[in-house]
Amino acid sequence: MKAWNVFYKQFITYNGYKTVLNGLLTTVEIAVLGLIIGILIGTIIAVVKVMPKYKILPKILEKVCDVYVAFFRGTPMVVQLLIGYFVLMPALNIMLDGVYVAIIIFGLNSGAYVSEIMRSGIQSVDAGQLEAGRAVGLSFWTAMLKIVIPQSIKNILPTLGNEFIVLIKETSIVSFIAVTDVTKAFRAIGDANYEYIIPYLTLALVYLVIVLLITFLIRLMERRLKRSERSK
Repeated sequence: MKAWNVFYKQFITYNGYKTVLNGLLTTVEIAVLGLIIGILIGTIIAVVKVMPKYKILPKILEKVCDVYVAFFRGTPMVVQLLIGYFVLMPALNIMLDGVYVAIIIFGLNSGAYVSEIMRSGIQSVDAGQLEAGRAVGLSFWTAMLKIVIPQSIKNILPTLGNEFIVLIKETSIVSFIAVTDVTKAFRAIGDANYEYIIPYLTLALVYLVIVLLITFLIRLMERRLKRSERSK
């Protein structure tokens, strides 16, 4: 009972809910923008990996992409955040808010994972689709962007949803670079009186609700896509 009273006082009386709401918005902002950047980067990498390697440039680009993917998949995201914020920014003499650094790092990290997701999606589309596009005079990249990639998105939508869920949960580490996300907001409420049980249980519930909501929206989109395919 005491723990509830302390939590209520910090959350309502002392306007802790405002910090939580701001932290929640920051969490969603980092995850959403990070995923968008990741999809853009991942799509480019995936296309580079599946494009014909008749010339030297595609081979070089593929090696560069392999190094990129190996680094971001082979190191923890918290290490990437620390390097970006405390090493690269001072070295390049760039002053950026921690939120923007987090968005960039999350986007770069997500791009490495989305590239493999997108590559499998592209390969799931009948090769004849690309050949038909090339046959009517489209370039490789144009045929990919207008014909193959839109079809592959339908196939990988659930996996992209899982990637978004991962990003939402991974935002809990951005406090390492002085960003106030929803996790840090609830931790601050607990720090005020050293009562952490209710704040952390509530935090877990908030993450659970977000994940369930994302899962519901993804399933809703899948059902609509299936209905649209049947109606054709």
